[in-house]
Amino acid sequence: MDQYVVRAAEQLPALLKAFRKQAGLTQGEAALRLGVTQQTISALERNAQKVSAERLLHLLGILGVEMVLQGKSTLQRGESRAVGDMPPW
Repeated sequence: MDQYVVRAAEQLPALLKAFRKQAGLTQGEAALRLGVTQQTISALERNAQKVSAERLLHLLGILGVEMVLQGKSTLQRGESRAVGDMPPW
């Protein structure tokens, strides 16, 4: 599965649109599953900077995409860390 490094919110709209198309969903179908209007999906695909984390995770789930968070310098390529292994900030 391809991985995409997202370093800025400006990258999200194009990725969301590409993932939606890859899932074979129209904006209307994705909106129906998310419980929003087609216009909301269209807005997210143009400017996703203000989407809530909850809504983003729900949409990614609908699109069959998972979010993986990785520290820049602490993990080697291919390694993963469980939430319980996180440092106690």
